[in-house]
Amino acid sequence: MTRLIALGVIAVSLAGAGTIAGVAKVANARDSSNVAVYVDRIEGKTFPPPKDPVTLDQLNLTFIPHVLPVLVGTTVAFPNSDEVRHNAFSPSPAKRFNLGTYPRGVVRTVTFDKPGEVALLCNVHPEMSAYVIVVETPYFEVTAKDGSFAIPNVPPGDYTVKTWHEKAKPVTAQVRVKGEEKVSLALTLR
Repeated sequence: MTRLIALGVIAVSLAGAGTIAGVAKVANARDSSNVAVYVDRIEGKTFPPPKDPVTLDQLNLTFIPHVLPVLVGTTVAFPNSDEVRHNAFSPSPAKRFNLGTYPRGVVRTVTFDKPGEVALLCNVHPEMSAYVIVVETPYFEVTAKDGSFAIPNVPPGDYTVKTWHEKAKPVTAQVRVKGEEKVSLALTLR
């Protein structure tokens, strides 16, 4: 079966690609959402970032989404959709920035050019937080509340799958994608 995915405005056909799917549960938690699950760096391969910015909104005094995995080189747009002013900033070594305070309707952008975890904060509203997880492959997903995830369009090969969660230690699994198949994983983060 041939799958089509949209990268910006270009459709790319990935014949022979498989899916890595399963559940990543956070032990002793009722909610297993916001676990980033991704294929780690593939030796000798680099991937072009999307041409269009990815959005991380500020709405109802919340960053949306709370966890945003992106490919190295991706530009993230930070619109302010609230009636109040916001300031998105990060003290993280993977990407330090401060967008300043800005009103509703204004969009500021940041390009994430180094892999790693980037914690986001708002100095106007200290209760606001989010994370950009910058990875080196385009194969990633964020779990639903039940921990389920599916990473489609993974070409055949052997991979290391990693996880990230703000309150749990990461786990790693080795997988082999043999073609147009679904590889199932059950992961537990503690």
